[in-house]
Amino acid sequence: MATKASDLFVQCLEEEGVEYIFGVPGEENLDMLDSLSRSTQIKLILTRHEQGAGFMAATYGRHTGKTGVCMATLGPGATNFVTAAAYAQLGGMPILMVTGQKPIKKSKQGRFQILDVVDMMKPLTKFTHQLAASDNIPSRVREAFRLAEEEKPGATHIEFPEDIADEHTDAKPLKRSIARRPSAEEKAVRAAVKKIEAAKAPILVIGAGANRKLTGRMLLQFVEKTGIPFLTTQLGKGVIDEAHPKFVGCAALSAGDFVHKAIEAADLIVNIGHDVIEKPPFFMREGGAEVIHISTKSAEVDPVYYPQIEVIGDIGNAIWQMKEDIVPSGSWNFDRMLAARKAEVEHTQSLEDDARCPIYPPTLVKAIRKAMPADGIICLDNGVYKIWFARNYQARQPNTVLLDNALATMGAGLPSAMASAMVYPGRKVMAICGDGGFMMNSQEMETAVRLGLNLTVLILNDSSYGMIRWKQANMGFKDWGLTYGNPDFVKYAEAYGAKGHRVTSCEMLPSLLSECLETPGVHLIDCPVDYSDNDRILNREIKELSAKL
Repeated sequence: MATKASDLFVQCLEEEGVEYIFGVPGEENLDMLDSLSRSTQIKLILTRHEQGAGFMAATYGRHTGKTGVCMATLGPGATNFVTAAAYAQLGGMPILMVTGQKPIKKSKQGRFQILDVVDMMKPLTKFTHQLAASDNIPSRVREAFRLAEEEKPGATHIEFPEDIADEHTDAKPLKRSIARRPSAEEKAVRAAVKKIEAAKAPILVIGAGANRKLTGRMLLQFVEKTGIPFLTTQLGKGVIDEAHPKFVGCAALSAGDFVHKAIEAADLIVNIGHDVIEKPPFFMREGGAEVIHISTKSAEVDPVYYPQIEVIGDIGNAIWQMKEDIVPSGSWNFDRMLAARKAEVEHTQSLEDDARCPIYPPTLVKAIRKAMPADGIICLDNGVYKIWFARNYQARQPNTVLLDNALATMGAGLPSAMASAMVYPGRKVMAICGDGGFMMNSQEMETAVRLGLNLTVLILNDSSYGMIRWKQANMGFKDWGLTYGNPDFVKYAEAYGAKGHRVTSCEMLPSLLSECLETPGVHLIDCPVDYSDNDRILNREIKELSAKL
């Protein structure tokens, strides 16, 4: 008996192990919506905006390694996915976006709402396709999932016109294929090991591509055997526990920080999971430190990045091979690297106990680190506070500090935290948002309450676009055009059925954080923040102190 195409599509999603579809359906999705209503495996998460749905699907993909699925209608629904598509594509998060379309065989509405969505998605995705025949659904869905999850993970898109959704077909879902990432070549591994053994002061740089399952375990074993210090990029945070004595920092600032002094002390940089979407914490130069590139893909060579050795293949396996082969050298010297880290820790500790209100960023970071358990997840939106958290917040486990140093979009913090709370309902989750970023998707507070999530939303309130205001001051421009008014966030939270709180002193912050994290439900904390010292600390004081090392 023939199957309705929309039923087949849902069956294909079930075969892929899909648990959730995040989205805002429209008229052109009604066949698929009806088919979803009969699925016992897939739950529809109705959001208040397509962008929020896309951010949630991407975060699901980041946590699980499985493709997150989101759905929208044609026209404006599809265009609202654009930012989420770029967020997933640049950030290496597997998602499938499914958008509706008017009938493609006998359209009776002219060009109403019609955009070439497939063409629009081409620069933003690994795969985009319009379904023109129901018989092709199984192969196109399988291909979308395969490509979304293949290194580097990213965004895929399928357009599902309503007349195709209403067709009937004898096609059946395809089974998931088993894909094994190729192992690194033994000769490349041997060359890398020889180079490391011969170095005087090697250092490991852990980047975005290393932030995958199992890689962290292999890297920890490598560090434990060799004692080689490591640092991370922002998207590499947490791959190894940052409480480890060989951790020398996170490259949160572009240059001039203590961590850059640790890199300058190295004569060999082992660059693991380098991704060109991140600002590199070093530039290569003639006569400088040599570089070993360890990744799933070959290096993209340019004037400041031309590694001498490349180890290409599954990163976890490559590190395991190197760990098994390497003999630690008694002539390695890491004193300058570890001295840079010690100076950074001492400087940070000197700032953390400032009791001013509005709250001082280093004090805020310390309070949140103390309140969150080792497996707790913080999800940062984008603002100047991201630098403070990337730099000063110890990530104890992989994917417990979710920040976006790829697209660096605002508005992702709250949806990202919501997806995290769904994937890990037993863990503490906190969204940390500037007031500007929060308001870009604040309507998803209703979704969080409706879903019964346990979630704390911390709003850092300075009534301005603080990051740009800081840059404006750095560039010598007058303070103009970047301030605004905010609603009463406590009442705003209560209007959605959440619990609202306001920080009125530094002393109350630790107990309030604990109360919100321990009490079920959605909590919002309005926290005034003082960024007045950003320029003094981040631009001058840190650079001056690190220069003395």
